[in-house]
Amino acid sequence: MHLLLIEDDPALFTTLQRSLVRAQMRVDVCSDGAQALTHWNTLQPDVVVLDLSLPGVDGLDVLKHARRSGLRTPVLILTARGTVGDKVLGLNAGADDYLPKPFDLDELEARIRALHRRNADNPTPQSSDLLVGELRLDRNSGAIYHRYEVLDLTPRELGLMTALMLRPGHAVSKERLFEVVFPGQVDVQFEAIEVVVYRLRKKLTAMRVSLVTLRGLGYLLKAD
Repeated sequence: MHLLLIEDDPALFTTLQRSLVRAQMRVDVCSDGAQALTHWNTLQPDVVVLDLSLPGVDGLDVLKHARRSGLRTPVLILTARGTVGDKVLGLNAGADDYLPKPFDLDELEARIRALHRRNADNPTPQSSDLLVGELRLDRNSGAIYHRYEVLDLTPRELGLMTALMLRPGHAVSKERLFEVVFPGQVDVQFEAIEVVVYRLRKKLTAMRVSLVTLRGLGYLLKAD
């Protein structure tokens, strides 16, 4: 397993690196938030352990930039900021796990291995997949994922979402969406498409993606 440890405390990252190397992990260390994304992109690790209090760029900003740039590596936040609010901020920014300091080394190792196993069961998106924020359309299966979980969508919701994700950054007209969602159903009123949009918006609320109405043009799916 290849691990990237982003931590600015020399004593702590030395201890962690030695411990995790003994646990049969390859560990690279970065101690500067401004350089963290470069290391992340270059090394392509299996798991990232990220401290929030970093020089240069705050760890939370590093994580947000990584997710926006398409890096889907599992991330465990390791920090002294242990309040519920801090945990919520970290998880909403795209973290997969959160371990406050002080911590037990055995627990840290176990959590890292759990993230690695989970990622092995849910491989990194293929180049043919389409991404909008934290949503991913698997073109092979037709499924839409939020991070590593398949979205629970009705056939009509899935049809509408697929049509929008196939046109990233572009509005799709209501007429086109109606043809996709209600193919050949002449007895369905045109306004029915708005009901599907309404239900989707409720499901997307916590996913940092918005379904935007563009008057006269249709609908657009964009990352918040």
